[in-house]
Amino acid sequence: MNKEQYRFKLKEMLKEHEEFLRIPNEKLPSENNIFHRYKNPILTGKHAPIHWRFDLDYETNPNLLERLGINTAFNSGAIELNGKIYLAVRVEGYDRKSFFAIAESETGVDNFRFWDFPITMPETDNPDANVYDMRLTKHKDGWIYGVFCTERKDPDAAPGDLSSATAQAGIARTKDMKTWERLPDLKSNSQQQRNVVLHEEFVDGKYAFYTRPQDGFIDAGKGGGIGWALCEDITNPEIGEEKIIDTRDYHTIKESKNGQGPAPIKTDEGWLHIAHGVRGCAAGLRYVIYMFMTDKNDPSEMIYSPGGFFMAPEGEERIGDVSNVLFINGWVKRDNGEVLIYYASSDTRMHVATSTVGKLVDYCKGTPSDPLRTAACVAQRNKMIEKNLEILKNLK
Repeated sequence: MNKEQYRFKLKEMLKEHEEFLRIPNEKLPSENNIFHRYKNPILTGKHAPIHWRFDLDYETNPNLLERLGINTAFNSGAIELNGKIYLAVRVEGYDRKSFFAIAESETGVDNFRFWDFPITMPETDNPDANVYDMRLTKHKDGWIYGVFCTERKDPDAAPGDLSSATAQAGIARTKDMKTWERLPDLKSNSQQQRNVVLHEEFVDGKYAFYTRPQDGFIDAGKGGGIGWALCEDITNPEIGEEKIIDTRDYHTIKESKNGQGPAPIKTDEGWLHIAHGVRGCAAGLRYVIYMFMTDKNDPSEMIYSPGGFFMAPEGEERIGDVSNVLFINGWVKRDNGEVLIYYASSDTRMHVATSTVGKLVDYCKGTPSDPLRTAACVAQRNKMIEKNLEILKNLK
């Protein structure tokens, strides 16, 4: 194409992209009276700016071909600053490498727009092969922390093994979401760490982390679930004993693995937690989202553990690069009590659901725990059915 055709084509592309970004989202009716899903994903690879994907110089790209494609946008940390919602998005290119980028929205449910540049994340002396799944914590020390997985090739892998990897918790902090200071990776006694989250408050004058000790990159091994550990100095982050506060259990939604989502929300009744649980099935690993609460004065003590999942993949959410997966590492509590729940489906796209602090606390307190046996589960359900049948008699 000549230069005039090139300019016309580029303007059409930019116009179509702008129209796509402006599509309003629609809140869907709630099927459980706990939360509302929304009709459209809030972020996909298609939301990436044109100038991230295409070389717009006629001299070097006269056919206006895509040069650096974007595959997916998912697993986002979330924070509210000055009335806007900011997501620290895991963006994956066609080359399989993930990077972080900030997307912002006035509404928190639609019209998310990426900043012009992705985050330039400093590296440690041991460079990351890949980084992903950042949790954002606005800490009482005045910094915003991003804790994420840093993946590297396993140095002990056998020759020709290009799959074995090691995972640790990378830590960075910022004041403005633009300039990041990289701190050393978290040191622990566990062989590998993923899904590590920083608590927002000091505990006994120390920084507190939710951890997920693992024996291997994929398999938890002897790793018992979601851990809790204290750290003296965030600039030299090292933890000792990891107390398991939420265990894995046989024949449950979290028998294979479980991991803390974002940092918990503080309420008058305790800390609200949201997490992911993994089980094996004929189709592979199934990831769902579940909730629990810990004590207001001791965040390491479980007080409520509703049985089963809070959210599971539905419809198109089940399809993607890694199918049958819901994952969460971001949510925001607003001043009016609304909670924006940012979850990803099948390692492909970002969604939002909305609820309130009151409903989520009610859900955690009022939903029975999993009794772990079929007979006990039936007895649990029968008890509620018997009560309900009496109520329904009086309703007629």
